[in-house]
Amino acid sequence: MNVAHAFDGLVEMQRAADEAHGRVLEPWDTYGRPTVTPWLPEQTETHEEAWQHWRKRAGEVQAAVTAHAKDEDKPRFEVEAAVRTTARHPEAATA
Repeated sequence: MNVAHAFDGLVEMQRAADEAHGRVLEPWDTYGRPTVTPWLPEQTETHEEAWQHWRKRAGEVQAAVTAHAKDEDKPRFEVEAAVRTTARHPEAATA
């Protein structure tokens, strides 16, 4: 297995999950909190679909991180931290 490629794949998966999470937050920014200003059914559905997509992506990342850590005999929390840092702060990874 090409470790660098596998790690890069984890980083891309994390970026996709982060992007999906951003889509979860968009309705809150656009329509306000649903407990303060009730949303229309279409708005609630949009939020629910985004939330489900994010949960799926996040679960895939978590499973892949766990498998990678096991394959590389590394602590899972270290792999997860490195993936998140690289995904969210790529300038730190190249420094």
